Amino acid sequence: MNREEPKAFITEEAIRQRVRRLGRRISNDYAQVDNLHLVGVLRGSFIFLADLSRTLTIPSSVDFLAMASYEMSVAPKGPVRLIMDLRTDIAGKHVLVVEDIVDTGDTLEYLMSLLASRGPASLKCCALLSKPACRKTEARIDYLGFEIPDVWVVGYGMDDRERHRALPYIGVRSSSAS
Repeated sequence: MNREEPKAFITEEAIRQRVRRLGRRISNDYAQVDNLHLVGVLRGSFIFLADLSRTLTIPSSVDFLAMASYEMSVAPKGPVRLIMDLRTDIAGKHVLVVEDIVDTGDTLEYLMSLLASRGPASLKCCALLSKPACRKTEARIDYLGFEIPDVWVVGYGMDDRERHRALPYIGVRSSSAS
């Protein structure tokens, strides 16, 4: 097992600047809304969601749900499943789904369809990272932090078998980390 920290791919400062920019844009777009309901997709989005929510200048609330498709591997295994649902009814609310990364798009497509069926006033997605080269479905990302190539990334909430999640930057998993 490799215990070295992954090499920085996106620095802490670059993340901080991009999150601030996203927060300003989201705050402007939702300036006329009474409350924006942020939905974090656990576990990878929790750091991004926390940082993003602190940059918002509009009233907001937070809820979480959890999806499963990877199950401790580096490739999707089987169908996407909801493993923890929201605690809040989103009917009539303005909802912004906050994702860590969109690769194939399968999870986001499933999630957006599920949440749309619950009658929100509006439903959009903010993703920190997108891997367009991996896309299998047309996953719409309304607010995007960074577009990246097809590499396995860790840190800033994302992990490699539960390792490296707390890194303040985004690193690339080394091939010897398996």
